Amino acid sequence: MNKKFIFLLLISFCQGIKSQKSTNQNPFLKYVNRIINDTNNLSSPKLMNYPTLAFSPETNWEIGLSSLYIYSANRDLKNRLSEVKAFTFYTLEKQYGIWLDHALYSDQNKWFLLGKARFQSFPLLFHGIGVNTPKEHIARIDGNFTYFKERILREIIPNLYTGLELDIQILNKVSYQNTTNLFVKPNGGNGSTNVGLGWGLIYNNIHNILNPRKGIFSEWGFLSYSSNLGSDYQLNTYLIDNRFYFPIKKNNVLAFQLQGQFSNGNTPFNLLSLMGGESLMRGYYLGRYRDNHMIASQIEYRILPFSFSKRWGASMFFAAGEVFSSLDKFEIKNLLPTAGAGLRFLLFPEKDIYTRLDFAFTEEGSGVYFFIGEAF
Repeated sequence: MNKKFIFLLLISFCQGIKSQKSTNQNPFLKYVNRIINDTNNLSSPKLMNYPTLAFSPETNWEIGLSSLYIYSANRDLKNRLSEVKAFTFYTLEKQYGIWLDHALYSDQNKWFLLGKARFQSFPLLFHGIGVNTPKEHIARIDGNFTYFKERILREIIPNLYTGLELDIQILNKVSYQNTTNLFVKPNGGNGSTNVGLGWGLIYNNIHNILNPRKGIFSEWGFLSYSSNLGSDYQLNTYLIDNRFYFPIKKNNVLAFQLQGQFSNGNTPFNLLSLMGGESLMRGYYLGRYRDNHMIASQIEYRILPFSFSKRWGASMFFAAGEVFSSLDKFEIKNLLPTAGAGLRFLLFPEKDIYTRLDFAFTEEGSGVYFFIGEAF
C-alpha cells in the first residue's frame, strides 16, 4: 500500500530548548525556541510556520510549508480556541496544492464557522469501489481538484449550533496512468462539478479543539446536490460524527469516535465515502476503500504528558471501519482493523497544544503521521 512520511525536524526542537546560547547562533533554532518557550500573555494569538518533507510512490519527494494560527476572540480566554491551518506543497513530479482549514468562534461563542478550502493537482491511487478490491491500485488518476466546504452555524442554546452547509467539489483535467486489466472507468471518471447545499447540527462543549480533554462533539449534516445548484450529479449525503472525551486521572484522556457517511442517488466516484487518512483509520491510504456508505470507529488513550515529564507524552489507539454499497450489505466480518501508538510533545504549554507523531499498522502495511493537534 501507499506509505507517506511527514517530518518536522524534532532534533531542532530538542536543540532549541537545550541551549539559549546555541539559538543566538542559529536563526532557525532561535525561532523554534521562541515558539515553544513563549511566555507572552496567555490570551495572545499564536502563529507558527514550519517546513514539511514527505515521500510517497505517487508523488516522489514533496516539499511543503505549514502554518497554524490560533487565537481566542477578543483575546478573551472564556471564548473557545479558534484555529486557521494552511498547507502548501510541491513535488518532484510537478504536483502542487494549497489547503486552508478553519474552525472559528465569535465572541461569546455565538457563531461557529467550520470549513476547508483546497486546490491541488495531485494523483489519486484508485483501487476500485467496495471492500473487496485489490491490494495494489488498478489505476493512478491525475487531475485538478478544487474543494470548498463551509458551515455557518449559530448557537441556539448553550453548546448547540445549527445552520447552513455549502459544499463545492470540482474535478477536471482528468487522465489515467498505470491502468491494469481490472480497471473500469468509474461513474464521473471524466471529471465533474458538484454543488451541494444543506443543513447541519453540531453540539460542542469542548473548549480546546486541538486537544480535547473533556466533553462531547456531535455533528449531524445533510447535503443535497442538485442540477438547480449547478451540480452535474444529483445525490444526497449524510454525515454523523460523534466524539467523546473522558479525563482519566490527572493528565490522561480516553477518547472515542464513531463516524458514518452515507450517500444515495447518482454518486460520482470522487464523492463516495472514503476510508483512511491521518485522522480516522490511520494506516490506510485515504480513498484506499470507497463506496456509497462508510462507518468507522476508533478509541485512543492519551497520556498528556508523562508523569515524569513536563512536555513529552504518548498515545495508543485502535480503530475499525468498513465501506459498503447499501445498508443491507454491512457485515461485521468485513470490518477492517488498524492500531498503533504515538509520541506527543507539548508545543504550546500555555494553550495545551501538542504535536503528534503516530505510527499505525494495518493488515496491508503501515503509516507514519506528524501533525499539530490530536487526530480527533
